[in-house]
Amino acid sequence: MGDALSPRAPLALYAAAFRSRKIFLLLLLGFSSGLPLALTGATLQAWLTVEGVDIETIGWFALVGQPYVYKFLWAPFMDRYRLPFLGRRRGWLLVTQALLLVGIAWMGTLSPRDSVWLLAAVALAIAFLSASQDIVFDALRADILGADERGAGAAMSVLGYRIAMLVSGGLALIVADRWLGWAGTYALMAMLMLAGIAAVWAVEEPAAPAHMPGTLGAAVREPLAEYFGRDAAWLLLALIVLYKLGDAFAGSLTTPFLLRGAGFSLTEVGVANKWLGVGATLFGLVAGGALMARLRLYRALLVFGLLQALTNLGFMWLALAGKSYALMIAVIIAENLCGGMGTAAFVALLMAMCDRRFSATQYALLSALASIGRVYVGPGAGYLVALFGWAPFFFVTFVLALPGIAMLAGLRRRIELLDAARP
Repeated sequence: MGDALSPRAPLALYAAAFRSRKIFLLLLLGFSSGLPLALTGATLQAWLTVEGVDIETIGWFALVGQPYVYKFLWAPFMDRYRLPFLGRRRGWLLVTQALLLVGIAWMGTLSPRDSVWLLAAVALAIAFLSASQDIVFDALRADILGADERGAGAAMSVLGYRIAMLVSGGLALIVADRWLGWAGTYALMAMLMLAGIAAVWAVEEPAAPAHMPGTLGAAVREPLAEYFGRDAAWLLLALIVLYKLGDAFAGSLTTPFLLRGAGFSLTEVGVANKWLGVGATLFGLVAGGALMARLRLYRALLVFGLLQALTNLGFMWLALAGKSYALMIAVIIAENLCGGMGTAAFVALLMAMCDRRFSATQYALLSALASIGRVYVGPGAGYLVALFGWAPFFFVTFVLALPGIAMLAGLRRRIELLDAARP
């Protein structure tokens, strides 16, 4: 049995995809992609805090994450040029991963008290390398997966990413506190990059497309020209922004609601939101990929989008019902489960929208557009809560999810064509 899946007996063949060497390697590459994020974000902030760095300086460290937002600016360079070893995708992956291994280990040797700005510079360099790794990994994933593999591929790569965030986030704090200290912890995290390096050696290089951009300028122009030459190009971009907008609005203030609005303790929220919620998200990713094998892309987006929207009403119910730990557990599990399924379908849609000739540039652009809601809804969400209260706020987030779902019906034919475009 090969890596390709057939729509016949979809669930059985989807299960076979999990035994696929290709899908397993995407899991490892997803792990490598997610590992550096917390090490330059929440984990680094925790390190700075316990070392007594002032809060103003810690606030400036938030800017370290900017390369993830602007990675589309250098994606055309990585689409246009290939290194003289391992091919167009694997070569860039190996270089970025090797440099990340060195950079993360070096970062752990620095002192936040004595070399805080050197630490900031190294963290920024790591974020740049990590964003660059993401560019190439997303392109590789879009290049090597056929239409029937996208559900499994999206689920397993995002699963690896989320596991890595747990390891470099919560687990790293425990290891640093109890056993290895910060230098040892960062050295251990650096060694875990070897999982991605091993996967790069083992994964198959995608076949080069017949036509490639001849210059860097062409690598910038041609992906845009190809995309905007398609039918319904602007409507699909609007769908990308709107599909998870309601989910992003609700998620931006979920933790403050649970603590301040519903009155739960830090421990109660931590157990429910960080452990049960993450577990439900991981299960939702796998379940979403499995259901996609039966539903196909359009119906999966429709069903999972509706479920995402409905779970926002669960938070409205909790706001009206008052403090109920059992209800909070149920709402958080449902929200993360459905959010995980929606993410699997959404990543599959982004992959389907990429032309293999320009997949690094197009995926970077599309994913940056998809992050608009997540990044910029915070201030508006805060004003809505201040004006109307928590229950009306969560009802508004449900309403905001509906335009994206409604757009799916009008774009059904286009989405089905994207789904069928690759064997």
